[in-house]
Amino acid sequence: MNHLGTITLETDRLLLRRFIRSDAPTMFRNWACDSEVTKFLTWPAHADEAVSLNYIESMLAEYGDPTFYNWAIVLKSLGAPIGAISVVRRDDSAESVHIGYCIGRPWWNQGITSEALAAVIRFFFEQVGAGRIDSRHDPRNPGSGKVMENCGLTREGILRRSDWNNQGVCDAVWYAILREDYFEKKGVTL
Repeated sequence: MNHLGTITLETDRLLLRRFIRSDAPTMFRNWACDSEVTKFLTWPAHADEAVSLNYIESMLAEYGDPTFYNWAIVLKSLGAPIGAISVVRRDDSAESVHIGYCIGRPWWNQGITSEALAAVIRFFFEQVGAGRIDSRHDPRNPGSGKVMENCGLTREGILRRSDWNNQGVCDAVWYAILREDYFEKKGVTL
């Protein structure tokens, strides 16, 4: 893969960009403080803005690494971050990346997360050269699976009691899209 790091990506409604220190209050307010947003995630809701700032500061040094990918999802009409999307695991040998995302409750069910994931998928297949992009969700969080389906990922199956989130040990529903599937849908022969 030709790693490019967290470069800015743009869609009709969104700007996906690196986090900056001044995003901490907005991050905290728009999604990180909400236990409903973090219910099926592996990190707890942030107790205060300082936790959000510490998280952002931990990323800042990582942005120099071309294999590090963590974007703020900025709604252009608002001009502020409303969520995040990142590579939570990658395997260069298998040319694969595993994507995770979250978005603030006021922006659920508006196609925003699907728009962000579609941009990240396009980036990884067309620019980085990934061979596989996958993601997973707790079956009690079907909305997350809808995002994956909206972006062309295929449900591969459920791994029972294979994961953990803020609800405890859970099943994981896995979805993936392969490079050849992506380009075939675009009418491009590899």
